[in-house]
Amino acid sequence: MAEVTVTQFAEVLKVPVDRLLTQLGEAGIKVGGAEDIISEEAKMELLTYLRRAHGRHGEDAAAPRKITLQRKSQQEIKLASTLGRARTVAVEVRRKKTYLNRSVIEEEQRQRQEEVDKQRTVEDVTSQDQERAENDRRAAEQHERDRIEADERRVQEEAARARAEADARDAAEQQARDRTERERERADAERRAAEPPRPSKPARAPESAPSRAPAPGAPTKYGRQELHVSANAKASFKKKQQPAGRYRRSGQVQVEARHGFVEPTAPVKRDVQIPETITVGELANRMAIKANEVIKTMMKMGVMATINQPIDQDTATLVVEEFGHTPIALKEDQIEQQLLETSADIEVLPRPPVVTIMGHVDHGKTSLLDYIRTTKVAAGEAGGITQHIGAYQVQTPKGLITFIDTPGHAAFTAMRARGANVTDIVILVVAADDGVMPQTIEAVNHARAAEVPIVVAVNKIDKHGADPDRVRNDLGKQNVIPEEWGGDVMFVNVSARTGEGIDKLLESILLQAEVLDLKAPTTGLAVGVVLESSIEKGRGPVATVLVKRGTLKAGDPIIAGQEFGRVRALFDALGKQVQTAGPAQPVQVLGLSDAPGAGDDLLVVESERKAREVALYRQGKYRDVRLAGATKKVEDVFSQLGENAGQFVNLIVKADVQGSAEALRDSLSKIGTDEASVKVIASGVGGITESDVSLAAASRARIIGFNVRADGAARSAMKDQGVEVNYYSIIYEALDDVRSWVAGMLKPEIKEQIVGLAEVREVFRSSKFGTVAGCLVTEGVIKRGNPVRVLRENVVIHQGELDSLRRFKDDVGEVRGGTECGIGVVKYNDIRVGDQIECFSRFEVARSA
Repeated sequence: MAEVTVTQFAEVLKVPVDRLLTQLGEAGIKVGGAEDIISEEAKMELLTYLRRAHGRHGEDAAAPRKITLQRKSQQEIKLASTLGRARTVAVEVRRKKTYLNRSVIEEEQRQRQEEVDKQRTVEDVTSQDQERAENDRRAAEQHERDRIEADERRVQEEAARARAEADARDAAEQQARDRTERERERADAERRAAEPPRPSKPARAPESAPSRAPAPGAPTKYGRQELHVSANAKASFKKKQQPAGRYRRSGQVQVEARHGFVEPTAPVKRDVQIPETITVGELANRMAIKANEVIKTMMKMGVMATINQPIDQDTATLVVEEFGHTPIALKEDQIEQQLLETSADIEVLPRPPVVTIMGHVDHGKTSLLDYIRTTKVAAGEAGGITQHIGAYQVQTPKGLITFIDTPGHAAFTAMRARGANVTDIVILVVAADDGVMPQTIEAVNHARAAEVPIVVAVNKIDKHGADPDRVRNDLGKQNVIPEEWGGDVMFVNVSARTGEGIDKLLESILLQAEVLDLKAPTTGLAVGVVLESSIEKGRGPVATVLVKRGTLKAGDPIIAGQEFGRVRALFDALGKQVQTAGPAQPVQVLGLSDAPGAGDDLLVVESERKAREVALYRQGKYRDVRLAGATKKVEDVFSQLGENAGQFVNLIVKADVQGSAEALRDSLSKIGTDEASVKVIASGVGGITESDVSLAAASRARIIGFNVRADGAARSAMKDQGVEVNYYSIIYEALDDVRSWVAGMLKPEIKEQIVGLAEVREVFRSSKFGTVAGCLVTEGVIKRGNPVRVLRENVVIHQGELDSLRRFKDDVGEVRGGTECGIGVVKYNDIRVGDQIECFSRFEVARSA
């Protein structure tokens, strides 16, 4: 394991950092702090110290009073039967021995003696009580000795009884063996008496005569190998090891030694695939090793883990190498690469084009799509503007087309970029009466970045003041050249209100799609992209997905970003439930663990376990990045303790869909100055809950609800904790209000305005008033209460206040231009002829964010 800090080592051991530092100090290991590096030698020293400490505690533990050992032995006894064949009987002999720990008994007696002595010294008893206590003690000791002796006698009796039983069994076995032998000898004698006398030299059988018993190992007609038995079959009943002096027969059974398993001559090495995270049990299963062996090896490496605990890829690689196997590291995008490899061999078929409608806000994008779909979508949008991505598949007379409608507001830049990245053709809608606007140019840049063709729809040609030629000229400046000018961009004049030019626009789209030759595989694991996501009551997380290839079916295990699950239901753009979704078809997917991020890829994997594995890894990596960012902020804490520290408008954003929450969060984060700015504490989708209110109360934040509302528990918590919630349905209204909140936190700007200018003509010196300048007011008015500056050759040499302002001998409040006066400056006497005295005023100007 690589060198780690004390803090990381404490996290691995799951012990507090302070306790680990204390143990390191007790072990004699010097560390400067929690961020010091601890080496492998230091870890081994700490492990040795802890083992020694645990062993010392183990010695102090109470020892057992007695230990009983049991031993078993098995013997075989062959008994003769009435049929003339021996029968083998297995006999098990059990022996038990008990050992007493006299040191424990003496220690207990000593402790009891110490307790009695202590009790006797503490209490002030009479001699009679002491004698009684002594008698009691002696009686208790005698009782204890009697009990110990009784235990010893009982143990000895049990041992003697066990020995007697064993001897009796041995004697019975010996008698049975003797009886069997005598019966066998008697039977042999009777057989020999009944047989005719044998010749002196028996004739040998001819070599060619076949033997009645097959040769050892010769196969029979059933394919088996028979055991080789000698001519005297009764020899098989003889015991192999007979006592000395017994009668032995020469016949023996010969069996060829065979074993079902052969120990490998070399260790088996396996290729072990290791994902980004894997549990200890799964790693042991892939190496064909018991899990406790893997845990022991990891403990030797200094890693404490359980069988179900996930470990990272580096640690798993070290464990695999420790066992002698070959680790194969799998990357996070292994699933995506496998999908790409498998989809390369699948037959591709034509698919409908994916068309994204982009343009400036209120130029008629949704109205144009509304006419094509013959529905009313724009009327249902708040403020008449689209604020989230809508995906629809339309069956036109010219063919099937998938449309994606994107917002045109400046805050929804990320949505437009996302729509351009998943599309085949971009329809740029430009109002003929309005011309090219900032979001129009931005849409052109998104289409060029995605390298997709553009079809320009010049909308609102039926309105008074429409000028399609101006649109062509303005787009020509952006290098969007019409075909009639020799370019490659098709321009179509349309009217979303009357339907003029719609058919021509559809023909242009299908013509462009035919040129692109759009195809995709319809079989295999599906791949798609998340256009939008939300959390709906009664349905849970809902993701709007555009299928890119393959067929998405109900029940498929899926992964989208950091979320995973199984497809519970599919709904098309009209809300009708479907069972499958092919390429270029937008559907709503139910069944994910949470709302995924807009723009995440949706992948169908072979099992839900694999989806969970990749999703948990991505969540862990996101958590590490977030913690790293938080650590960086903690390091910069001293820089935030200045005069303007804490000048933030803390906000919690809750929206109906993921795209709106993303657009709000990005737009709000850009509001503010160096003195005051917006800080988005948290953002998410779904209604406002009680936990959101608690977070807002703890962080002193306001809650912005975009097309969502608070539930009953959240409303009660808002009243109790005084949390302010603002509801919006149009994004620019929310941005304007937040700008006003930030502006209210800014300090007003102090500005100066020159009121008047006087030129010094003569200087008078008085013991009572000091230096007095005789001046002529050349511009404006000199007022008594205003500050002044003394200028010499147009350079400021002093700034202060008026000490006196006189007109002849009278004190006056102001002196206008063209009038002479006497001016005295507070604590400044170095006034010369030719100097200028400038009178000015200061006033505050409210600042805006």
